[in-house]
Amino acid sequence: MSMSELAWFKSSYSGSEGDSCVEVAVSWQGSGAAEVVRVRDSKEKRGPQLALSPTAWNDFASYAAQV
Repeated sequence: MSMSELAWFKSSYSGSEGDSCVEVAVSWQGSGAAEVVRVRDSKEKRGPQLALSPTAWNDFASYAAQV
C-alpha cells in the first residue's frame, strides 16, 4: 500500500481546532491483519512518521490511556 492510499484518523478528543494532535493509519497485510501502524503530526502531513508494530502500538495506546 502506498502512503497516499493510507486512511488517516484523528482522535475525537482532538478538539475543534484540530491543530495539535496526531493522526494514525494502519497498513494491512493480505490476510487482513495489521502490518504497521503509522503515526504523524496532523500539522505536518508530509513530515516524518513513526512506523510501529501492532504490538508496540497497543503498548503505547494502553500506556497513554493511563496518563
